[in-house]
Amino acid sequence: MINHARHNTQLQADGSAPATDDHIAPAPRVSVQAFCETVETAAAVQAAGEDRRLGKAHLKIQMGGMAAAIEAYRSAPTPNVIILETEGRTEILHGLDQLATVCDAGTRVIVIGRINDVTLYRELVRRGVSDYVIAPVATIDVVRSVCNLFSAPEAKAVGRIIAIIGAKGGVGASTIAHNVAWAIARDLALDSVVADLDLAFGTAGLDYNQDPAQGIADAVFSPDRVDTAFLDRLLSKCTDHLSLLAAPATLDRVYDFGAEAFDSIFDTLRTTMPCIVLDIPHQWSGWTKRALIAADDILIVAAPDLANLRNTKNIYDLLKAARPNDRPPLYCLNQVGIPKRPEIPASEFAKAIESHPIATIPFEPQIFGAAANNGQMIAEISATHRTTEMFLQVAQRLTGRGETKKPKSSLLSPLIAKLRAKK
Repeated sequence: MINHARHNTQLQADGSAPATDDHIAPAPRVSVQAFCETVETAAAVQAAGEDRRLGKAHLKIQMGGMAAAIEAYRSAPTPNVIILETEGRTEILHGLDQLATVCDAGTRVIVIGRINDVTLYRELVRRGVSDYVIAPVATIDVVRSVCNLFSAPEAKAVGRIIAIIGAKGGVGASTIAHNVAWAIARDLALDSVVADLDLAFGTAGLDYNQDPAQGIADAVFSPDRVDTAFLDRLLSKCTDHLSLLAAPATLDRVYDFGAEAFDSIFDTLRTTMPCIVLDIPHQWSGWTKRALIAADDILIVAAPDLANLRNTKNIYDLLKAARPNDRPPLYCLNQVGIPKRPEIPASEFAKAIESHPIATIPFEPQIFGAAANNGQMIAEISATHRTTEMFLQVAQRLTGRGETKKPKSSLLSPLIAKLRAKK
């Protein structure tokens, strides 16, 4: 029956839909069938089916609206989700009553209509409609509506994946990734995990001063064992809010993977971690391309030279085209200001890419070298260093979150701490 479905959207007092968060969690493997009245809606639904967040859903589109849906399900089982485009109040309610007689239990229904009215919406909710979207619809409206069906309000938010990759080898992308993840965990107080995907040469273990016996290799080579409990055992805890899924950084085996090799790992991490930072090696393969396209946000790290400019533009353009319903990738410049080295200025990058870098990180060999050799973050060596503030700003841009306010200490705090220590 339709009335087993859960409704997601509530209209405001003026009948308009409320604003929603930009972060849309991907839908699971479900079947979706749409019955459209107009070619415009059919095109929007078709484009939604190509969005990364509906990549696992099986979508079928037919014309004919409500009448076609009722006729189709007289002799066929209903899918997980039905999308119906219809016009007119009487037609919607009468059609839903008919559809309920042929609809399987558990099927969720999304109605696309042109009437913006709270009373109608309440009637739809009473009949068990999961969501009502007012036409004309954009592609992102369809994506959001379907995905929200499987993201219960009472459930823990599905984790956000941030992918960081270098435009060229040796530009310091891993260093940026590790320091930004540190800022996300420490300054934004967001539980996070760093997944070091450079299995042969990864440096996350060194940078966080960790030497775990297990890590991401144990998961990727045992896909049948991947679940929450298994991954928890593989995580190495760096701080209260930061964990590491370390690379083995050994050469005793060859690390060749299929395009979907990391899918189950990322899906499982999403269910337990609010933020997952992927340290992606500078290589181009099926799985690296897939990881980048599927990420919620992307940061490209580049040095200020011609090869980096070319590569940044190529990566940026490809990802922007492959993710039309997401915000464009972000990029930053690193190792800027090396003495006597000719450099391409940030303004030239901005002109070529048609987007400004979110940070320009200066060449600071002394502090970065000390941090790398000591297994520390820049913030641990100097909390007031200018790059520490830059990493926080990048973390805020990538997560869309502001800095967590730390409680102010009173003049009596040191005395109270001493008294507690004596107990």
